[in-house]
Amino acid sequence: QSLGLPITDEQIQEMEANLDNIDFKMAAEEEKKLRHDVMAHVHTFAHCCPKAAAIIHLGATSCYVGDNTDLIVLRDGFNLLLPKLARVISRLADFAEKYADLPTLGFTHYQPAQLTTVGKRCCLWIQDLCMDLQNLERARDDLRFRGVKGTTGTQASFLQLFEGDHSKVEELDRLVTAKAGFKRAYMVTGQTYSRKVDIEVLSVLASLGSSIHKICTDIRLLANLKEIEEPFEKDQIGSSAMPYKRNPMRSERCCSLARHLMTLVLDPLQTASVQWFERTLDDSANRRVCLAEAFLTADIILSTLQNISEGLVVYPKVIERRIRQELPFMATENIIMAMVKAGGNRQDCHEKIRVLSQQAAAVVKQEGGDNDFIARVRADPYFSPIHKQLESLLDPSSFTGRAPQQVAKFLKEEVRPALIPYQSKMGGKIELAL
Repeated sequence: QSLGLPITDEQIQEMEANLDNIDFKMAAEEEKKLRHDVMAHVHTFAHCCPKAAAIIHLGATSCYVGDNTDLIVLRDGFNLLLPKLARVISRLADFAEKYADLPTLGFTHYQPAQLTTVGKRCCLWIQDLCMDLQNLERARDDLRFRGVKGTTGTQASFLQLFEGDHSKVEELDRLVTAKAGFKRAYMVTGQTYSRKVDIEVLSVLASLGSSIHKICTDIRLLANLKEIEEPFEKDQIGSSAMPYKRNPMRSERCCSLARHLMTLVLDPLQTASVQWFERTLDDSANRRVCLAEAFLTADIILSTLQNISEGLVVYPKVIERRIRQELPFMATENIIMAMVKAGGNRQDCHEKIRVLSQQAAAVVKQEGGDNDFIARVRADPYFSPIHKQLESLLDPSSFTGRAPQQVAKFLKEEVRPALIPYQSKMGGKIELAL
């Protein structure tokens, strides 16, 4: 109307007055008859707006309705997920800060490795989620509107309506895009916006699924080691057959759903590859499933992970015992250096330690006993020059390097600033239904 088409105020007011007056029963009957969802609603809307019936859907195509709506929904879906992801990061950041200094056994290849700290390990999780936060923000901000493009993307119907005035067609495209809350529209489309957009959207959600799967797998492994557990309620039952069990069911649920989320990106990959020329319809039913499922799956995984992160339980005594089992072997280099400083020969010391460590390993592996390597060192007169230093040489905190400092710097400089846009939505714990 603002660009000069003969549309009356009365017609516009009639449509506005009936926006929420949707006769779903009639729409269902129309769709059964017409076999076309958009036209079913065009007819239903026209029935409510008899004065405006002649101009409803004027110059438009189904994808003008469907694709533009999808882009609005995708944008709004990201806006729902982002605060949830930020809350999870915030909860884990608090956990990392609390346990920044607590030494724990590190693992590579799931074999004992150098020590780290509980907080530093948590920062590995947080860093992945911060990348996901950034990726979701980017994917949302990269979305453009399809806009007013016509049946094959040429805008021919609108050019005809405006009697060949190209500037009015461009202005219509700009106005509709702005009214939908988008800064830009795709300059060229076929009948649809490029289905590569869906690939980008589901790729970042699949990547989020990968991060959460990794985090929750770590928690499951730590639960097996009895070092860290997810929340376990007072009357919760771990197993119907084994009453003593405390299965990490929340983390398992996250892994299960994350696996599904990661596979969903295959749908838009295949859909984009088989879009014939300006468009074919075999994308429609697939997209109605995979796009919605991806956002819904990501949503419940984030809610579950928030619940986990708000109730993580740490068992420092178990962690300390495992360190005591492995640390003696890790301290051998420190013992050698101390002996050399005390006047010993590096090669002789190395051989002594090799023999004693093999003997201690045999006790652990063949007899099921505790690691007695340090007791053997204390009992060997060769090491008498450093016997008084053994306690300090075995202090776990001296093996964690800069882990506590890394946690503090990472949280201060990277994590907390990334959460500022979501600060007003950080409150409130979450309780899970079944």
